[in-house]
Amino acid sequence: MAEISGPSNGHHSVPLNIKDEPTPLTATEPLDCISVPFIQKLIAEVLGTYFLIFAGGASVVVNLSKDKVVTFPGISIVWGLVVMVMVYSVGHISGAHFNPAVTIAFATTKRFPWKQVPAYVIAQILGSTLASGTLRLIFNGEEDHFSGTLPSDSYVQTFVIEFIITFYLMFVVSGVATDNRAIGELAGLAVGATVLLNVMFAGPITGASMNPARSLGPAIVSRQFKGLWIYIVAPILGAISGALVYNTIRFTDKPLREITKSASFLRGQSRSGSH
Repeated sequence: MAEISGPSNGHHSVPLNIKDEPTPLTATEPLDCISVPFIQKLIAEVLGTYFLIFAGGASVVVNLSKDKVVTFPGISIVWGLVVMVMVYSVGHISGAHFNPAVTIAFATTKRFPWKQVPAYVIAQILGSTLASGTLRLIFNGEEDHFSGTLPSDSYVQTFVIEFIITFYLMFVVSGVATDNRAIGELAGLAVGATVLLNVMFAGPITGASMNPARSLGPAIVSRQFKGLWIYIVAPILGAISGALVYNTIRFTDKPLREITKSASFLRGQSRSGSH
């Protein structure tokens, strides 16, 4: 039976059975041992995706409704912050996927059970659709703006960019969430920062979805399906590719102490633990 270990934080690593538990974006050792009922994981995915899409979508709608008061950099920051906050909030419960592409990529690399993928994907799409519906109810009339993603003039350009930025996101997620040599406590910060960076440069072109659920929810509520297939196919392919590529550089013959001895964060922990 394959196992992965939670991040080392100065204590021993605790094995995590990948057939029974999702890959968490913030794994802490005491919680790795706790079996969370599957229904609780699904509820966490619904709530996490709901707040993710609600906050991010609201920043878009408010910016369009209130004379660009949020600004585009502000929108990027909102998306990055809400991802970070929700990863730290429910990552120890459901794994904090909030994204069908991430769930499928984890399953492809055998870090998540395939039998749970359909339920996770449905929960994520449900959360996104409910959030988009809430925004549609709150902002109506002249304030009713589409909070989803639309392709640029070139479908090829949109597809390639969505593939690359999702590859980048999943590569980072694989590094901070599945490799026990990484500093797991910083996973939420790293993933949120990656989302912020991607939205900053790709948002004006594609909307920087990186997430089929993020595009599906607003599209269903507003019935705008232009180029929707791109935001389903490209992120899934990008996420799978990112996870597979990280796996090619994951393994090493070097001992853990040699890999981490130059990490200032770990050295600081060691010094503080010796006093």
